[in-house]
Amino acid sequence: MRLNELRDNPGATKTRKRVGRGPGSGKGKTAGRGHKGQKSRSGVAIKGFEGGQMPIHRRLPKRGFNNLFAKDFNEVNVGRLQAAVDKKTLDPKKSVTVEALEAAGIIRRVRDGVRLLGQGELKTKLTIEVTGASAGAVKAVEKAGGKVSIVEMPKRPAKSKPMESKDKTKPEAKSASSKTAAKKPAKDSAKSSAKSSAKTTKKDS
Repeated sequence: MRLNELRDNPGATKTRKRVGRGPGSGKGKTAGRGHKGQKSRSGVAIKGFEGGQMPIHRRLPKRGFNNLFAKDFNEVNVGRLQAAVDKKTLDPKKSVTVEALEAAGIIRRVRDGVRLLGQGELKTKLTIEVTGASAGAVKAVEKAGGKVSIVEMPKRPAKSKPMESKDKTKPEAKSASSKTAAKKPAKDSAKSSAKSSAKTTKKDS
């Protein structure tokens, strides 16, 4: 084998198609796009177009729905708890709460709570406080001498609009007080003008 004999395997590389290089190239003139029309232009993607008739994705009925009130639970098996106890990331003497599971790295984040499932084997006595548990999981924990208690998780805080700052109300109060202060001198000037006119009429009389 020599350097000048090195080459790619057959079919490993493919020459680029050169279009619009004359009728002799086989892809000249319209460059394989056909004649005229919308599809002979670039940037056209007509998905599901069936020549004007009702497309199939609109002819078929809709099915199913998304539940707006569905709960998003973390699912944890009892075998995962035993593995965490063996690694000493979970303390069996303390009660196993959602916060303890998050600190041990068993769950990534607290969603709507934790549901305990019965897959695996549990040998350690644990006191577990979770949002939900299957019958098999409760049986496995009680068999090991532990206890499962169901605790409701607090609701997630809804995204609220940002409250307006109190500083915005202060200039309005100042402007209102300035308006009243401006009105008072006007009334005083009117009273003084009325008194002066009354004095001049008395002198004339």
